[in-house]
Amino acid sequence: MLTKVRQQIMTSNQHYKAVADAHRRHRVFNVGDLVLVRLRRECFAPGTYSKLSRRKIGPVPITAKINDNEYTVALPDDCNTSPTFNVSDIWPYTPPDDGVITISSSESSSSEPGKS
Repeated sequence: MLTKVRQQIMTSNQHYKAVADAHRRHRVFNVGDLVLVRLRRECFAPGTYSKLSRRKIGPVPITAKINDNEYTVALPDDCNTSPTFNVSDIWPYTPPDDGVITISSSESSSSEPGKS
């Protein structure tokens, strides 16, 4: 009976892990990659965080890889927080594209001369 219970617990745990892993964000970065870093309120000393301050800093390069879950980045000098971040707070940086800006039809029809 004990082996049946143990087997049922292991089956349930595997199912829970599969469901949790489906929502997990798995990202692996390399040293030198440019990333955006999210700054949480917990990163700052009490009284130094402003809710109007920037939420993300970047692009900043990754300087060291601790493991697949933690990275050290080169923060600017004015940032008084630890440079080590969890992968959940790091996004890959994509430079803005130089595409042509198009105006939608609703905007162009209202700006045409002679129409009221």
